[in-house]
Amino acid sequence: MAQKKVALACSVCGSRNYTIPANSNRTKRLELNKFCKYCGKYTLHKETR
Repeated sequence: MAQKKVALACSVCGSRNYTIPANSNRTKRLELNKFCKYCGKYTLHKETR
């Protein structure tokens, strides 16, 4: 059985650059500062479902 995945979307441009495994223990949506190749800088990326 394959793992379910969720995407991390850039809060500036909205592009979904990263995917991570879904975790049922996580109650809040994950927010990380990651590099966005479309914006060319580190921006806040939020978990999408």
